[in-house]
Amino acid sequence: MHSRRVYALCLRMVGNPADAEDLVQEAFLQLFRKIGTFRGESAFSTWLHRMTVNVVLMRLRKKSLPAASLEETTEPDEETGGPRKDIGAPDLGLSGAVDRVNLERSIEKLPPGYRTVFVLHDVQGYEHNEIAEIMGCSVGNSKSQLHKARTRLRELLQEDARDQARQERQEAKAQAPNQD
Repeated sequence: MHSRRVYALCLRMVGNPADAEDLVQEAFLQLFRKIGTFRGESAFSTWLHRMTVNVVLMRLRKKSLPAASLEETTEPDEETGGPRKDIGAPDLGLSGAVDRVNLERSIEKLPPGYRTVFVLHDVQGYEHNEIAEIMGCSVGNSKSQLHKARTRLRELLQEDARDQARQERQEAKAQAPNQD
């Protein structure tokens, strides 16, 4: 019941499905160890959410940056004679982080009702009947709001991509030498 929400939370925080699966296991082990400390002052799901966030944050704090020697990155590879590391290649981790930031900004631009249903369903993993109960609306309304939220989010992300491409073209024009 709670595993989907815990997994969605872990995946959102670390951005890697394999790491998220490991963190789900750690979170449920921590739950097993700490269940006696649950006082019932808040909903169980809230307590589990907070505990999961803490597990993920502890893992991120422990995780050290990968070390690579400068010689290893610049010395030629014996097999190909080319560089071992592709220096100047796009940083996929950074690109993913930028995409997540753009997505979060676009989600923030959604109208409050759309945003709430989108986050509850697509981020937190709630079902439409649960969302309807939380928000005091019908299941059909929840489904409609989710559809509209996804459509608007798609539009916002496309606008953002167009704006970014336009800005890159303008920067390229500004850097190009005058060809009179």
